[in-house]
Amino acid sequence: MKTNAFFLGKGGVGKTTTSAAFALSLARSGKRVLIASLDPAHNLGDVLGTSLTDTPTQVEQGLFALEIDLNSWVERYLKESRDEMKAIYSYNLTLNLDSFFDIMKYSPGTEEYAMLWAIEHIRCELADAYDYVVYDTPPTALSLRFLAMPAISNMWIMELTKLREHILRKRSSITRINPESPVASSCVDKDDDKVYGKLGSIKRRLAGLASLFGKESYMAVVLNPDALSVSEGLRIKDELDRIHIPLSGLCLNKRGVSTTPWSLDKRLASSPLFEFEFLPVGLHNRDDLARLDTKGLVADFLATN
Repeated sequence: MKTNAFFLGKGGVGKTTTSAAFALSLARSGKRVLIASLDPAHNLGDVLGTSLTDTPTQVEQGLFALEIDLNSWVERYLKESRDEMKAIYSYNLTLNLDSFFDIMKYSPGTEEYAMLWAIEHIRCELADAYDYVVYDTPPTALSLRFLAMPAISNMWIMELTKLREHILRKRSSITRINPESPVASSCVDKDDDKVYGKLGSIKRRLAGLASLFGKESYMAVVLNPDALSVSEGLRIKDELDRIHIPLSGLCLNKRGVSTTPWSLDKRLASSPLFEFEFLPVGLHNRDDLARLDTKGLVADFLATN
């Protein structure tokens, strides 16, 4: 059952406009909808004509919106990690964890993990209050990295779990041979080992996110009628295939804005295509947004539920 929709695509193709029009259409059909902007350069509030924060704000009847504060989630992720490390390794006072986590703030992967935990927060703490959750995503590079994180991190966690099991078996063997060994005072049972328990907890969290991306979500790629965005769309499809996330549909936005020749790559042609005409007068309010014809896209999304 797909109760979530992610709108992916190259920067500037109209992900925010398309996702907002989609969410508005669902809300005006009588559904209760939350739309969340994951893009650090937030424009969702401008499109909806409402000032937004990182907690849901009611835009109109049935439609609620928020904009994720990524910097805040980075700080939250690092604090959670720091507190857990201090609790697990409280016996080792030589670890300078504060300096370590000051460096981690700028480490590769930190933003992606913070984004994952923000999405998890929406899934676990907010989503039950709504019929559907719609995500307006960052440009392709960051989006693909956080979508791939559960699969990549799970492989890493599996190897760390094996290593921890090996350490606990060695501890147990040493304790049996020499009960007076310093190792005897440390944990040898998986059920009591904090590190092993933490690895299991992370694995369960990653499994939930993998299910969200792969089974519970409609993945739509937004394109413009030009070669660059089509190439980007193809790259997104290839990456989604690699991490076993199905592409649900294509949104061809700004149809008619250019007469430049273009074509849809045949590898994208198997996905349903929904076209949105360019509005020369622009979008000035939510009623203008509602003029974008999302009926086909909404119908295809609802058919997956």
